[in-house]
Amino acid sequence: MDDDGRYRDSRSDFIRGAKDIAKVAKKQVGKKVGRGMDKMTDEYTKRSYKRFEEEDDDDDYGGVPSGDGGYYRNDSQANDDEGHSDSTEGHDEDDEIYEGEYQGIPRADSGKAGGMDGVAAAQAQQFRDLSAYEGERRKDQEELAQQYETILQECGHGKFQWTLYFVLGLALMADGVEIFVVGFVLPSAEKDMCLSEPNKGMLGLIVYLGMMVGAFVWGGLADRIGRRQTLLISLSINSVFAFFSSFVQGYSSFLFCRLASGVGIGGSIPIVFSYYSEFLAQEKRGEHLSWLCMFWMIGGIYASAMAWAIIPHYGWSFQMGSAYQFHSWRVFVLVCAFPSVAAISALTTMPESPRFYLENGKHDEAWMILKQVHDTNMRAKGYPERVFSVTTIKTVKQMDELVNMGDGAAWHEKWRHKLTTLFHQVWSNFLTVFSPEYRRTTYMMMAVWFSMSFSYYGLTVWFPDMIKYLQKQEYSSRTKVFVKEKVEHVTFNFTLENQVHRHGEYFNDKFMNLKMKSMVFEDSLFEECYFEDITSSNTFFKNCTFISTLFYNTDLFKYRLINSKLINSTFLHNKEGCLLSDISDENNAYMVYFVSFLGTLAVLPGNIVSALLMDKIGRLRMLAGSSVISCISCFFLSFGNSESAMIALLCLFGGISIASWNALDVLTVELYPSDKRTTAFGFLNALCKLAAVLGISIFTSFVGITKAVPILFASGALAAGSFLALKLPETRGQVLQ
Repeated sequence: MDDDGRYRDSRSDFIRGAKDIAKVAKKQVGKKVGRGMDKMTDEYTKRSYKRFEEEDDDDDYGGVPSGDGGYYRNDSQANDDEGHSDSTEGHDEDDEIYEGEYQGIPRADSGKAGGMDGVAAAQAQQFRDLSAYEGERRKDQEELAQQYETILQECGHGKFQWTLYFVLGLALMADGVEIFVVGFVLPSAEKDMCLSEPNKGMLGLIVYLGMMVGAFVWGGLADRIGRRQTLLISLSINSVFAFFSSFVQGYSSFLFCRLASGVGIGGSIPIVFSYYSEFLAQEKRGEHLSWLCMFWMIGGIYASAMAWAIIPHYGWSFQMGSAYQFHSWRVFVLVCAFPSVAAISALTTMPESPRFYLENGKHDEAWMILKQVHDTNMRAKGYPERVFSVTTIKTVKQMDELVNMGDGAAWHEKWRHKLTTLFHQVWSNFLTVFSPEYRRTTYMMMAVWFSMSFSYYGLTVWFPDMIKYLQKQEYSSRTKVFVKEKVEHVTFNFTLENQVHRHGEYFNDKFMNLKMKSMVFEDSLFEECYFEDITSSNTFFKNCTFISTLFYNTDLFKYRLINSKLINSTFLHNKEGCLLSDISDENNAYMVYFVSFLGTLAVLPGNIVSALLMDKIGRLRMLAGSSVISCISCFFLSFGNSESAMIALLCLFGGISIASWNALDVLTVELYPSDKRTTAFGFLNALCKLAAVLGISIFTSFVGITKAVPILFASGALAAGSFLALKLPETRGQVLQ
């Protein structure tokens, strides 16, 4: 019995010892797994920085300067050294509570029901963790916004900002040029490419469609891959296709090149304003963003001046047979690509936005750029001894990263995965613009952008068309009419212009080496006549009869002979190419360029006023007030019954409405946080181009019919925009979100 008792006691001790060993082993394994998870989490999420070196009482962000004057980040080293994970924090080594209980993981002996409950608990815990993580990220962004504003105050405003101002101004100037290019070249390009009226209309709208796509795409990418890099890519696309469009011959290829060029330049406005705003302190932001808008005006002036100087010089051309022609308007298209090329060259010398780096967890890169801004400004102001006192800066926790597939995957698989991931990230960022937090602001901004663009672009295109219509009306009033004239054995070798001949008879007459402009022959007879070396525009023969008549080296193709009869008549060596179907002379071309030049120059006073008052009266008052005055100025259009009156009204409207655009650009930049700024701006700018296409299409359809409908539409849209603008939050005096 004694042996049996000792045997049972020893056996019990052995079993208890084995259980203790198993429990300790299981606990150690759990701790190792917990530490591994902590390290993985810390690698992407834990960022502990102190804001300034003197703020030593902030225990949450303890950045420690290194010996060489730099800095490093404390990635929860204390937790790793202590040897326990967050899930078991506060428990002793001998605590009997199951290691994974706080994570919702059931015990091995809990059974199937317990397993299901554990999965549900784990999912609930995951949602709670995500919500808490987003809360921490939001807190990081708020702290970063306050600290970043303080850092910009220390960096000052000086040489660096002004250098960036001119660099980004070139990109904005390229956008202004793009708007005018097609309109200026159409009168000449339609002859080279045989454009019909529908084709001319499509070419006029294709730039807006390209810019609409470009604004949306590049705006979304700029929040993911960086402002500077995205702007360089978009400007490069614009430059390349603008260059090609100068040399391509066919209509389809020219249309495609202008579309791609518009896609490239579409990213300039949303990126430029967001990029520049992130280098400006709060008290300078509104004013200097308004000054930046002046480069759009400079782009319009540049395009008008170059068109005026180049296009009418038809001698600036060469051709290689009949297959390739390079006329003066192509030189103008080439020259218009210069601002974009200059912007690319200058932008390569500028850094990325430090705010973008901080939003994406790149502390070191952001610190170096901010130090560069500080040192550049201090040296320019005569204080080279001043030291950049910021040692570490708050960064924002990251939600996701591009996944590295390792070295085993093929290069195309890696790129496909990266592009797919990038697309999902951009789309997800776009959807957050319509999240409950920003939904009301986004819808209000959409309405204001749409109303402003619909009225502004609709009227600015309607003005020149109305001027052309008034010119035609005035030209038609001077038309000379000849009825039942009989002309025999006469040689016409001088210009025939703006005449109508009805029921005339022409026998053995010669029309040689002359131009026919706006000539119409109706119900007339031409017998044994001779036409040689004729150049015509807007000239037609209606219901005429040609007997034994020879056409040699003329552009009087059969489509100019409407319902006419040809008896024993011959066409020899017809002139190749297409012809202008309307009045086209140098004086008219100069007038078009001059009107555009004046209209663009007229916005200068509005730019100056908005820049000086933007930070004094606020964005909303500037936007609403300018919209109301623009709405009132629309009613004066009813009194514009002459060419000079329409030009004056065009200048008045442009000078007033530019203040609204400046305020709207500043407001859009300040209403959205940095990680969504260019995405939201790009979407709103794309909506702006869509509204422009609708406004142009609707307004121009009423040219020559009535003025009341365009004026009513424009006034109503501006009134609605000014009312909705007052419902937006004022951003003056606030830090950049």
